[in-house]
Amino acid sequence: MKKPLLHFEKPTLQALYVEMCFGDTVLASGTAFLVAANRESDCVVITARHNVTGLDATTGKCLSKNAGIPDHISIHFIKNSDPFPEWHVVKLPLFKPDGSQWWVEHPVLKDKADVVAINLKWGNDVFCLPFYLEQQAEEPDIFVGPGDTVSVIGYPFGLFSSGKLPIWATGFVAQEIGLVTAEKPTFLIDCRTRQGQSGAAVVAYRPGGYRAVKDGKFQSVMSGNPATKFLGLYSGRVNKDSDLGYVWHSSLIAEIAAEAINVKRAAEKRAGGFRNASK
Repeated sequence: MKKPLLHFEKPTLQALYVEMCFGDTVLASGTAFLVAANRESDCVVITARHNVTGLDATTGKCLSKNAGIPDHISIHFIKNSDPFPEWHVVKLPLFKPDGSQWWVEHPVLKDKADVVAINLKWGNDVFCLPFYLEQQAEEPDIFVGPGDTVSVIGYPFGLFSSGKLPIWATGFVAQEIGLVTAEKPTFLIDCRTRQGQSGAAVVAYRPGGYRAVKDGKFQSVMSGNPATKFLGLYSGRVNKDSDLGYVWHSSLIAEIAAEAINVKRAAEKRAGGFRNASK
């Protein structure tokens, strides 16, 4: 029998399953993804801040029923292997020996933004497929407005579609994304999301056609290829009784990623200085 063609949509392969742990105890699971400025720049892991702190982003209360705070995070990457896909788990400490955090926050909003970046060195055994932030201008210019569909690609209740591949939850934009500002870099979506999807990428996925704006006018674009636009990070619902949820805009993600790269380069420079001084 001929083996059927195995095809994955690109956003499916960009989701990362993560577990927040204290020692050998798994406290919670969530979602992460990779971003990079462009194909030549470093990648960073992006996830929700409350995933790594173990604290509710609004109330500051402990999220774990065991009242535990994670000391490391396990990230499930797809391996560069055959058969494909298989997974490779990378465990990262969340705190330095002096007790300070390894994750990087927004340079201005700090803990007010429920988004963090984590620097990581990549090996050849890890399959990296980031969202390229600077190259979005080169992607199809999908217009996304109120009522348009968007997908949250992650792991509700820690569930998978197969292996560690994510589940797509699809809902609708609930406001004008153009209202996003530097002071309030979030927008609302109406989507039946659940625990475990925090930290997931939110995308506008159009399998065969989409709306675009050119010269101030709307136009319909038909294509045989799917088009995807990265919109931001899903943080969580406004409350437990609502399907409305917060998305941190892609512009804020770009700023945090840039800050993480700056922190990484500064650390490498200091390490180089220490090595030179010891000679």
